[in-house]
Amino acid sequence: MKIRFILNPISGNKTADVEDIQAQIKDYFPQAELCVTEKPGHATELAQEAAKQQFDVAVAMGGDGTINETLKGVLGTSTALGIIPRGSGNGFARELGLLGTLDKMLQKLQNAVFQPCDVGYANGEPFLNLAGVGIEAAIAWKFARYGKRGMWPYFKLAAKTLFAYKPPIIRITIDGKQYRWAPLSLVFANNRQYGSNFIIAPRAAIADGKLDLVVLNDVPKYKLVAALPFFFTGNEPPLKVTAYAQIQGAVIESDQEIFYHIDGEPRKTARRLEISLTPHALRLWVP
Repeated sequence: MKIRFILNPISGNKTADVEDIQAQIKDYFPQAELCVTEKPGHATELAQEAAKQQFDVAVAMGGDGTINETLKGVLGTSTALGIIPRGSGNGFARELGLLGTLDKMLQKLQNAVFQPCDVGYANGEPFLNLAGVGIEAAIAWKFARYGKRGMWPYFKLAAKTLFAYKPPIIRITIDGKQYRWAPLSLVFANNRQYGSNFIIAPRAAIADGKLDLVVLNDVPKYKLVAALPFFFTGNEPPLKVTAYAQIQGAVIESDQEIFYHIDGEPRKTARRLEISLTPHALRLWVP
C-alpha cells in the first residue's frame, strides 16, 4: 500500500521533531513517505500530488485545519484520507478514537480499514467536521489571531465574546421554508463535536447522509451557563437552549456580511451562504 504522511510541524502546542516522527513512521510503515508542510494550503498541494501519483492514502498529521486542507486534495479521487491528530481540539479525530501517542496511533493504523464519509460544503468549500454561523464564527475569527492554542485559551476567549456578542437577524431557507432568526449560533454538523469533548450535535454521524442543524438560541446567559455541562456529556441541554433538525442543506441570507467557519477556519461572504452535503463523497482510512 502506498501511503503519504503529510505533517504540519507547527500544529498543536510545540514544533514537531521531524526526524523522530520519520523514524516512528518507518517502524510501522517502512515504504511510506513523509512530507512536511511549509505554508498555508501546502497540505492540499501535497495531497493532490499524492492522488495524481495514485497513493492509496494521504494521512493528515495536524489539527482540524490540516485535515481540511488534506481533504481538499484527495476529494473526488480514489486516494483515501487518514488522520493522526496533532491539533489542540482534535474534534474529528476524537470521534474516530484517534488519540494518544504517535506510537499508539501508528499501531492502530496498521489495522485500519476503508469506510465512507459524508462531506459538507459551505459556498462550495468542503468541510469534514462542522461549519457554523454566529458567535462560534466570531470566536473562530478572534482565535485565529489570538496567538495561543488549546482548550482553555479557546474557552477564555469564548466566554469573553459571549457577553459582548449581538446576534444579527438572518433569513434561512430549509427544505423550501424560510425563517427569520437571530440565533446565537447555527451549527451544521457532520460530526458530533467541536473538539476537547465539547459535543454540540449528539445525534450526528459521518456517514448517515444528513447534516445535523443545531440552533443555539439567544437565551439569557444564566441558562447557557446552566446548560454548559450537558455539552460534555453527549446529552442535549435543557432550558430550550438548543433546537435540532436533520437536513440536506440550507441557504442563509443577510443584509450584511456573513461571518462563518469551516472546521474552525474563519471565512466571510457577502450576504449569502449555501450549505450542502454530498453523502459518501470521501473514503476514510481509520482503525
